[in-house]
Amino acid sequence: MQLSQTQVAVLEAASADEARTVDALADATDLPPERVTGAVFALEEAGLVAVEEAVDETVALTEEGRTYAEATLPEVGLYETALEAGADETPAPMGQVIGRSGLEGPQVDIALSNYARKGYGSIDSGELTADPDADPTADGEVGALEALAGDTAADEHPVATLEVDADTLDQLERRGLLERRESTVRTAILTEAGVTELMAGIEAADTVGQVTPELLTSGEWRDADFAAYNVEADAEVVDGGGVHILRQTAERVKDVLVGMGFQEMAGPHADADFWINDCLFMPQDHPARTHWDRFALEHPTHIDELPAALVERVERAHREGVGPDGEGYNSPWDEDFARAIALRGHTTSLSARYLSGHQMGRLEPPQRYFSVEKVYRNDTLDPTHLLEFFQIEGWVMADSLSVRDLMGTFEEFYAQFGIHDIEFKPHYNPYTEPSFELFGTHPTTGELVEIGNSGIFREEMLEPLGVECDVMAWGLALERLLMLMYGFEDIRDIHGTLCDLELLRETEVTY
Repeated sequence: MQLSQTQVAVLEAASADEARTVDALADATDLPPERVTGAVFALEEAGLVAVEEAVDETVALTEEGRTYAEATLPEVGLYETALEAGADETPAPMGQVIGRSGLEGPQVDIALSNYARKGYGSIDSGELTADPDADPTADGEVGALEALAGDTAADEHPVATLEVDADTLDQLERRGLLERRESTVRTAILTEAGVTELMAGIEAADTVGQVTPELLTSGEWRDADFAAYNVEADAEVVDGGGVHILRQTAERVKDVLVGMGFQEMAGPHADADFWINDCLFMPQDHPARTHWDRFALEHPTHIDELPAALVERVERAHREGVGPDGEGYNSPWDEDFARAIALRGHTTSLSARYLSGHQMGRLEPPQRYFSVEKVYRNDTLDPTHLLEFFQIEGWVMADSLSVRDLMGTFEEFYAQFGIHDIEFKPHYNPYTEPSFELFGTHPTTGELVEIGNSGIFREEMLEPLGVECDVMAWGLALERLLMLMYGFEDIRDIHGTLCDLELLRETEVTY
């Protein structure tokens, strides 16, 4: 029997007693693994070796996971601090315990969300208790992190060798503390036919695996012995790039709104709190304006210039209100606080810029503007919330607008996407009155999904901006529009690190 030199080398390196991996055969033959793989499949087709495939699953700590492995999980740190504060005997103020724990930013939310879940204690009415019988050393997640971080020389750990239950690994993966990786391991073992052929002696044929420019120019290809090419073999699957379904839907939204007579707005993602909140008549002591709910910039921390006259009018509206019956908030207002820069939590900051005339000059009614851009919020990740997502912002400036005009606009807009069952619920916003939320029915679960917020801008917002007519406005969630259109139940299936690529490739775009 004649085989290629590569196939002969692999056959001689294979064993009839034990299966050897492709990597082991590559080391034994000093050949690249990809060439060995091709030779193994050719020998399998000839019946000389038997090939088996297995999926090898490994896990590795993320940077955040390694940080917690070296220190401790946030909920454990909170529990230990609670014990020090005597919360195992008398409930302690939650803010006081958090302050002593040294936890900051997202770690606080992580600690609070896992504290009661793991039985470390309870949280009620701003007070925190600690269970004296709780044992952090028995925490499966703590033990798993220690096991994964124990061998500092190993980045990846085979799941089969870990003494960690699957549920704990799943929980750590959901928390973003470890990553799973899968690889296909192929092994080959000599068959009886392979042993027989080796004993009989195999001749290595001097075959050519591919046509090269040198073979063509020299003419040697005419006398070359080419290796057989299996035209029925499965080719490697290569998925080409494409426009993400979220981007396609965003472009559709833009087309629909332009068709309804709107113009597009644009503006900075990182902006002064003045534009993001103060111009919207949001009090500076509103909970949504704390560091728990926003992403502030470390550098630069403050904007240099704001329109002085507008700042004065906005401050007066906050302190005194607008009109003869206005009262304002009677709460502190600090211009330095208004100059602080953060990632915008809504694109209504663009509306404030345009309505004030700061962006492109004074606008005379009637006007219609929209944007479909990204916003950022320090939310807890779940099937309907992300830290960054797309908001469909829009407003109409005209005389004598009413809630009927606003509802009719929504019905016309959503009808373009085949959605006809929009429901409305009264709501409170600091910057709109009347206000209401929008809900749509999920096509798979039948549950009502909140898809947006809207209302008529208040006089306290419009008067400082110099707007003398009505303005109706809204902020709609693009991702939740996709949920209603395609039946997605978890935003993370289409967005972010847990994105389901197969789902996106197979979903047909709706027009």
